[in-house]
Amino acid sequence: MPVSRLIPAMGNDRGSLSAETVLLAPVFLLFLLFLVGAGRVVEAQGEVNGAARDAARAASVERTLADAEDAAAEVARAALSGECEPEVSLAGTDWKEGGRVHAQVTCSLDLEFLGFGAAKEMRGDSVVPLEQFRRVE
Repeated sequence: MPVSRLIPAMGNDRGSLSAETVLLAPVFLLFLLFLVGAGRVVEAQGEVNGAARDAARAASVERTLADAEDAAAEVARAALSGECEPEVSLAGTDWKEGGRVHAQVTCSLDLEFLGFGAAKEMRGDSVVPLEQFRRVE
């Protein structure tokens, strides 16, 4: 008789897996949304760092600081096409023989698709030596 009483007691848990799934599904979806957002931020930071590297390299081969600023801005815009309108600064550049070019690219990443309604400012820095054999005009 004790065995027959256990069998109906086990039937009382019917539907508990469905309830757990309904309760855990939103948590799982929020976690996936967080992973997508974090991945987007990391990817954007890599793109901005790459744009800073390309801008510093383009500036390092120019003959004058004015030409270097123009080249750096043009290359950064091309590297970040469609993502944002970058701000490029060559502040800290040592424009003399044996000097270094310090490029800083700032870009505002729109995070509205995640529901935050905010923008995150991404900044990339790169320092390269001033090219000894610069472009001849």
